[in-house]
Parts: sequence; structure tokens; C-alpha cells
Amino acid sequence: MFEQQHLVTLLVKLAVAASFASILVRFAAFQRMLMREERTLLQRVKLALGCSAMFGSGVFLRVVTPAYTAVDLGMEGSMLSGLVGGYVSGLLAGVLISIPALFNGELMSMPLFAGVGVLGGLLRDVAPEKEDVWRFSPFFDLSLYRSFRQRQDWGRTAFHFACVSAAVFAEFLRLSVSRLFGAKGVFSLEQHWGRPAPLTVGAIYLTTLLCVSIPLKIWNNTRNEKKLEEQQHRLNQARLAALTSQINPHFLFNTLNSVSSLIRTNPEQARSVVYRLSSILRRLLRQSENLSPLRDELAFIDNYMAIELVRFGDKLRFVKEIDAAAEDRLIPSMLLQPIIENSIRHGLGNKVEGGTIRVRAWLEPRRLHIMIEDDGVGISEARLATLFDQGIGVSNVNERLKVLFGNDYRMWIESKPGEGTRTGIEIPDQPSYRAASA
Repeated sequence: MFEQQHLVTLLVKLAVAASFASILVRFAAFQRMLMREERTLLQRVKLALGCSAMFGSGVFLRVVTPAYTAVDLGMEGSMLSGLVGGYVSGLLAGVLISIPALFNGELMSMPLFAGVGVLGGLLRDVAPEKEDVWRFSPFFDLSLYRSFRQRQDWGRTAFHFACVSAAVFAEFLRLSVSRLFGAKGVFSLEQHWGRPAPLTVGAIYLTTLLCVSIPLKIWNNTRNEKKLEEQQHRLNQARLAALTSQINPHFLFNTLNSVSSLIRTNPEQARSVVYRLSSILRRLLRQSENLSPLRDELAFIDNYMAIELVRFGDKLRFVKEIDAAAEDRLIPSMLLQPIIENSIRHGLGNKVEGGTIRVRAWLEPRRLHIMIEDDGVGISEARLATLFDQGIGVSNVNERLKVLFGNDYRMWIESKPGEGTRTGIEIPDQPSYRAASA
């Protein structure tokens, strides 16, 4: 009977952990903290204060009302603060969360919670990538299985094992301290229940592990939702930029001028230019997907370049070298046009004899490579260093890649004055439905 009551208490503790995490993530300020991987000292302090207010209230409620043992998540909250915010957040949160227990005479709570918070910060530091903190799962066997089956990075698997071990070790410390010092040391369910059965002790360890991982999953879901919202926002910005600056009034004015001249000299070509312009505008207005097959993006570029070729004549040359296997791969919508537009405007527009724009795409194992090259005037070293911050088209493309793929992409620009510019993009290989079913 008592063992059943103990298991119910542990289930309630899991529900409390989920509730605390859900309440915290409702605050906009906390959401903003979660979206950052690098934080200033003030931001880390604010993160610690937020976690302390929530998890510390649970410790306070347990001290005031001893029957509510399931709401005490002080140690788990300290580790979470360290995992998410680093040493400073973990240490400060551990100290603040332990204050109610300290006033209750549990003198070892503060050093234990602070130490566990620092342990969480240490785990964050040894993570292969900061994003791996959010991928932590208590089911280590699944991580091990993926490493063998999908050939994942073993460093990531080792990190997940370290997280599981750290949570178990933290609970072992708490039980050891409570056995050594009793009620004046630190509160633990095992001591409160008077040495329960071994199975129940094992359930306590598992509960601690889940109380660390469940909030991380809840917070990561919120982060993913925010990333999707940001991605959609940036996609909308890209469409607006295409209509207002990339396909800008100057471009439309020049195109209509070309049409006006062609009507008298070459009506058939004038009709073709109008048709291509309408196709461009129709595509921009109707585009609703975040990803499009490379062949569709190239078709858009063909229409765009056909109009530019009418304007520049023989001065502008356009070459495509596309691996047939890459044509059905998905890429972010409106990825190529801003870069090609930059090549024309800044690279070849100022070159008297004109030049060539070359687009290449090819596949490597699980990666798609895209290269846009021109033999224009190039970019100075000083401007190249700030291009990702100040170049509207380039920075927009880079930010959308970051939102879509996190750290799993590369974008770089190489340029020498007088020799031209090369922009490279490497993204995960994502077959379209057509390619996957072929």
C-alpha cells in the first residue's frame, strides 16, 4: 500500500515538473532567453532568477506544507539552470532555490544545489554543439541505437550518456547526504519515506532523470515553434524584399523600357519579355512553401536572367552546371535570386566588358552543394568582412539558412578585387517527394 502511494507521489512530481516548465515558458522574457545560445552576464542572471522563482517556490511550499513533498524540485531546477544557462545561471539558481530549505535547517541544501547547478553548466560546456543540450533524452539506449544504425557522431552519444550519468549522480549525492546528515542535511524522498523498497529507490532515480529531461523537451518544443514562426517571418521578408528591392521599380522600369523598344523592332521578343516578367511576379505572389525543388528555383532564375540578358545583351552571359540528381532536391525558396542579383548589380554592372555568371549544383553523401560565381569587379577585403551583416540580400539568405538548418549548413563568400566573387552554400540533402518516389 505504501509503495503504491510512493509511486503516485513520483508521478505527481513528474506532473509538477511539466507544469513548472510550462508556466515558465509562457513568459515572453523567458522565451527570448531560450532562443539565445550565447548570453551576456545580465541575461544569465535573469535566467537564473526566473528558474529560481519557479523551482524555489516549490521548495518553499514543501517546507511550509510538509505533505506536499512532490513539489520540491530544487535540485532538478538547479541542474536545468546550469544546462540551459551555464555556470553562472546554475550556481546562482542553486543558491537562491536552496534558501527556503536553508531556513528550514537543511544546511547542506545550498552547497548541494549550487554544485549540481555548476555540474549542469559543465555539461553545457562539454556538449559537442549547444543544440545537443536540447536533444538530451533519458532513453540512452535509443541514442546508442541511432549511433550504430544511423552512424551518428559518437561524441553526441557520449554527451547524452554524460547527461544521464550526471542526473543519476546528483540523486545519488542527495540520498547520500540525507543518509549522512538526516533531516538537517538535505530533504530527500527516501529519508522521508523511511528507507523504501529497492524498486522504489530505483523509481526515485528515474523520476529525477525525467524531471530534468521533461522541462528540456517542453522548452525545446517552444523553441522549435518560435523558429518556425521566425522562418515564416523571414520568408515573408524575402518576398517583400524581392518585390521592393530585388525586383525593384528600377528593374521594372528598365524592363518596360526594353519592352517599349522591342515592340517596334522585335514584337515577338517583347511578348516573350512580358510573359517572363508576369511569370516572375506570379511566382513571387503565389509562393507559399518554405522549400522548393532546385529545378523550380532554376526556372525562376531562367526567367529573371532572360530579362537581364535583353537589357545587357552580349555583355552578360549565364551558365548553369547542374548535376541531374540535384535538380529535385529541396532548397529554401528564393535562395538563388538575391545572390545572382548582387552579382549583376555589384559585380558585372560596373564592368565595362560585362562578364559571366555561373551556377553550379552537385550532390555529395547527404549534402547538397550550390556555387554561384561571377568574374566581375570583386569585393574589397574590408567590405567582404561585413557582408553578412550589411549586405541585405546576402544577410537575408544567411539568416534564413540559419533558421531552417541551425548549425547544419555552410555559407561562405570568396572574392578578390578585379577577379570576381564566389558564393558557396552547403545544406543537408533533402529529396523532394518526386525524387524520393522515383
